[in-house]
Amino acid sequence: MRKTLHGNAFKRLDLGILIPVALLIAAGLLALFSATHNAAIFIKFQKQIFWVILGTLSLILVLLAPPRFFHYSAYLLYGASLLLLILVLVFGKTIAGNAGWFGIGNYGIQPSEFAKLAAILALARYLSDSTTSMSSFPDTLKAIAIVAVPWALILLQPDFGTGLVYWAIFLAMLFWAGAEMVILLTLLSPVFIVILSIIGLWYFLIAALVVSILFYLFKRNLGVALLFLVLNLSLGFGVQYLYDHLPDYQKNRIAVYFDPTEAPLSAGYNVIQSKVAIGSGGLTGRGYLQGSQTQLRFVPEQWTDFIFCVPAEEFGFIGGSLILLLFSVFFLRGLVLARRIEFRFYSLVIIGITAMFVFHVFINI
Repeated sequence: MRKTLHGNAFKRLDLGILIPVALLIAAGLLALFSATHNAAIFIKFQKQIFWVILGTLSLILVLLAPPRFFHYSAYLLYGASLLLLILVLVFGKTIAGNAGWFGIGNYGIQPSEFAKLAAILALARYLSDSTTSMSSFPDTLKAIAIVAVPWALILLQPDFGTGLVYWAIFLAMLFWAGAEMVILLTLLSPVFIVILSIIGLWYFLIAALVVSILFYLFKRNLGVALLFLVLNLSLGFGVQYLYDHLPDYQKNRIAVYFDPTEAPLSAGYNVIQSKVAIGSGGLTGRGYLQGSQTQLRFVPEQWTDFIFCVPAEEFGFIGGSLILLLFSVFFLRGLVLARRIEFRFYSLVIIGITAMFVFHVFINI
């Protein structure tokens, strides 16, 4: 059954999305309370209550907006988000090494979070345009530019983690829009080559060969496939050269990202301790507010990206699995809605938002 944009706004609200989201918000609040209730940073829980209320009000406003409002205003919102990303570089404040925050009283706002949604809207508007062709290389370059501009501004903050999500969104939306496999392969291969060239020489050599063979199978052009192989090899060796000449502290950061045990008492400490906390929960957990690793602060920054270790320790494998199940229901429902909705623009928006959350869950859990 195809879904339309017409009818009562609140009747368009999908319970298959709303219920898992509401349960995840509740689980998040419980986890954040547990992580902060005995600490001086309890204000973080209070702020989260404020953001939940603000998010709920924003949802109501979105539902009340005319159905095609975001389609018409996509480029305007995108332009406004770019302006904010520029302004925050000049007037923003630095938090945890990231100069991408506007301070409003006790609250901090990251324009990069709004820019994600604006980029999704702009890319959906462009890809849904009847004049855009997914088999056209110039059209693909224009789509890349829509994502590359905010990505570059975010790297200047610098915020590499937030920047990565833009490409996950881009690839998912491009695939949904019907891009040819050879285009997706061309865009994906540099990512794998860069990562594998850091991990080890043979990894990236094998990957470059496999990717080039796949490119040939899709394109059936040996000359182009060989050129693709040469470019990937050049990229891989170039990245290795740059990596070898990085300062030691930057090498350590990259090494810890792939293997936290490289720096167990510094950069990798939080990751290692969060894994210990998850393991200590066992099957059924230690009970709410009873986690030994979390309550005794063996995980120093558990209220940040490591928050999953709190419910995993307190409610065990069962509790952690239920949270992952809720995320899975949310993601699958997003795919179902994207297939059912008639308006191509909103179908792409749903895919973009779903891809954004999939990426965050994959990275943080």
